[in-house]
Amino acid sequence: MRKHIKNILLAVLTLSVTLIYSQNRKNDTINTGVIDVIKPYTPTISDAFKVKEIPSLDDETTKTKKVVKYNIFSFPVASTFTPAKGTAAMVEKREPEKLFDNYATLGVGTYTTILGEVYLNHAISRTESVGGYVSHHSSQGGIEGVQFDDGFSDSKININYGSRLRDLAWKVEGGFQQQMYNWYGVPQSQTAQATTDNIQVDHTFFDAHFGGDISFENTYINSGSFFFRRFGDNRGSGENRFIAKAKVDVPINGVEISTDFKFDYLGGTFDRSYFVDEELKYGNYQINVSPSYELKQDNLTVNLGIAAYFFNDRDSGDSKFYIYPNITATYRLVNDVLIAYGGIQGDLIQNSYYGFTNDNPFVSPTLFIAPTDQLYNAYAGLKGKLSSNMSYKINGSYMADRNKALFKTNVIKNISPQYDYEYGNSLGITYDDLETYSVGGEINVDVNRNFKFALKAEYFSYNTDNEAEAWNLPDVKGSLFLDYQINKNWFAGANLFYTGERKDQLVLEGALQPEDLVTNVILDSYFDANAHVGYHINDQISVFAKANNIGDKAYQKWQNFPVQSIQFLAGATYKFDF
Repeated sequence: MRKHIKNILLAVLTLSVTLIYSQNRKNDTINTGVIDVIKPYTPTISDAFKVKEIPSLDDETTKTKKVVKYNIFSFPVASTFTPAKGTAAMVEKREPEKLFDNYATLGVGTYTTILGEVYLNHAISRTESVGGYVSHHSSQGGIEGVQFDDGFSDSKININYGSRLRDLAWKVEGGFQQQMYNWYGVPQSQTAQATTDNIQVDHTFFDAHFGGDISFENTYINSGSFFFRRFGDNRGSGENRFIAKAKVDVPINGVEISTDFKFDYLGGTFDRSYFVDEELKYGNYQINVSPSYELKQDNLTVNLGIAAYFFNDRDSGDSKFYIYPNITATYRLVNDVLIAYGGIQGDLIQNSYYGFTNDNPFVSPTLFIAPTDQLYNAYAGLKGKLSSNMSYKINGSYMADRNKALFKTNVIKNISPQYDYEYGNSLGITYDDLETYSVGGEINVDVNRNFKFALKAEYFSYNTDNEAEAWNLPDVKGSLFLDYQINKNWFAGANLFYTGERKDQLVLEGALQPEDLVTNVILDSYFDANAHVGYHINDQISVFAKANNIGDKAYQKWQNFPVQSIQFLAGATYKFDF
């Protein structure tokens, strides 16, 4: 009952207050209106303060630290863990290959080819050694379509003695060489007459030489050498050459100038010239001084020098002075990754009968020998490494030669040939002023320690002064080399050579029609691919097999001189010590 009375009184009270408030609203005299705010309200902080990082407390209980007492009770715990000892990491090493001082090789192949080599070296004492080698390479020939003997042979023997002392080392060596080649490149138009005349196409060369060199430690005279060669053939030709060199550091105002000295003598005779039956003599001597100073600054290295020559022609008695630039420079743009290099150099090149026969064994023994004045060879390029196992090189050059020696097929003496090399089956030398532009590049890759390859290519452009073409010089040259150590026993390799087009002439003496006198000839470009594979039976004995000219094309390296087609050769090598 009390609860209900309480609720009734609360309701009556609420109703009374509501009525009174309503009456007061009706009697309110304040009028409503619009208030315009002309300035926004901007609150400010008047009593801002920063709370202290370390507040001050007056609580006495915080000032008194309670003393804590504790004790440590230790007791042993049994453990069976035994840590292993640390060991240094080991790099896998290849088993060192046993080296021998001597070896002998023998191989036989198609075209009745025989290859033999013996290299010997023996240490007499800690400071003395003696050595030598004997080699032979020959083939009986048999090129398809060739009517004359196309065999060849090359035999060499050499001995040497060396001594190394505390402040100097010296060596002397001497040897003999015999080579035999044949002028088998008779043009088809002359084959019948050459056969009727029963020409003897063999041409044999003889070479005897002796020389020595010496080098010094901690002296201004760095090294010196001398060399003498007697060269001749079975056609009455003979040539003598003597070269002496020295390299000296010349001190000037506290600066050492590296200087090369050279004396070069050449003299020889031929029984006749190509058109006249009179003895042909040639000879000269050169004295050369080439000082050079190396300048290094940060990543730049510059060699500044000149090459000065005094030249005397033995026959005419004329003397001349030649001075050539000898400047080279390298600049490391990006460490070993990108290196710029360049230079401009010149030289007085001593041509010789021996040098010409090494380049082309089918020359006639009727050559006019004279030096080449290389005014300058200017070149520039980039080289470096693309990675730790890949290097590259690109370059361009411009070369200017006066009296450049060019191989050219000799005139065919159609009316009355008297000698075995006058049937268009030999080459002579013609001289001309030549400008050569070239660009090239190469890349070398060591894929790993067992596989390596290298690629090189060059392009050439020539300008001649008197001759119609730069005879027998290619417009493109390229090469590829591969070397692969398959495993411990097996090894293989390959190389490929590419030579672009070359140009020559076929000149017929006494032709009935003027247009038959001269015929320009273009020698086709060619690939020469070679490969080999071998097996090490043990440390001393290996067997091998080779295939040459795999393309099986009897291309012409020189006009009317086709080479042997695909050739196979197999043999063995034996290494030994005394």
